[in-house]
Amino acid sequence: MTIRIAVFDSKRYDRAGLDTANQRYGYEITYFEDRLNRHTTPLVAGFDVVCPFVNDKLDRTVIAELKRQGVKLIALRCAGFNGVDIVAAAEMGIPVTRVPAYSPEAVAEHVFALLLTLVRKTHRAYQRIREGNFSLDGLVGFNLHGRTFGVVGAGKIGIAAMNIAKGFGCRVLANDNNASPERAAELGCEFVDLPTLLAQSDIVSLHAPLTPATQHMINAETLALMKHGSVIINTSRGGLIDTKALLRALKTGKLFGVGLDVYEYEEGVFFEDLSHEALKDDMLARLTTFPNVMITSHQGFLTEEALTAIAETVLENVTAFQNGQPLVNVVKPGA
Repeated sequence: MTIRIAVFDSKRYDRAGLDTANQRYGYEITYFEDRLNRHTTPLVAGFDVVCPFVNDKLDRTVIAELKRQGVKLIALRCAGFNGVDIVAAAEMGIPVTRVPAYSPEAVAEHVFALLLTLVRKTHRAYQRIREGNFSLDGLVGFNLHGRTFGVVGAGKIGIAAMNIAKGFGCRVLANDNNASPERAAELGCEFVDLPTLLAQSDIVSLHAPLTPATQHMINAETLALMKHGSVIINTSRGGLIDTKALLRALKTGKLFGVGLDVYEYEEGVFFEDLSHEALKDDMLARLTTFPNVMITSHQGFLTEEALTAIAETVLENVTAFQNGQPLVNVVKPGA
């Protein structure tokens, strides 16, 4: 029997990657631009597998409907799984798989695309030159060499970011649950607690997963610990930062710059073309007015290499499930 897969929140680049990978598997794949949520569950009728993305919402009600419709596997095509009720899925016997590591370098390199743009103000210089303004006034930046680069979350992406930072000549601090002297020596970093990292770092790069413990880990209190003139880069999950507190810190001039590839209320905005309408999110609209804030629309994963790896892993997860093999990328309650 041919496995039928429903891919939700799909774009042209998703389809290209999955179609290419599927040439080896021969699954029947149908693409939906809609996100999977309570309103779109009728679309799953007749499918064996659903393939949601990072902003799809699979709560207990949705998962119960998937179960009723005969869906046997939730195959996420992202690393994050905070949009899925993992406990409900386990109770209803629907495994959830993810793509834990597609191309850590893709996201880590995007960190430095945002960072270098901010610290050398190339986005402002680009706009000036287009308008015939060749003045350098107001474009003074700072060297990365000799600065302290703090990584919150030393997983695969965090480690890739550390390696790049060391190449720039940065001192590297890290905060992670899995810290040890042996691991510090292996990675070439210093493990410290979060307050120490925030107080000593010139650049703070967030790579932690979004959990109840990490929700709004960057807030008014932790922002107050940071150096005046430091930089925050978030390419992980938007909910790690309390946006209201971030706006207050920006207004006071506390931060040299902020680079965001994620935003806590990005659902329904990121990945979409909203150029024909007013931006309804007042906080996001305010963020776009700051000249020292760079926002990209969850773009860190968007390289040919990463898209290929995502597609391959998704279909490998489906194949393992179909063949009754161990699901190496399964997400279990309590993960």
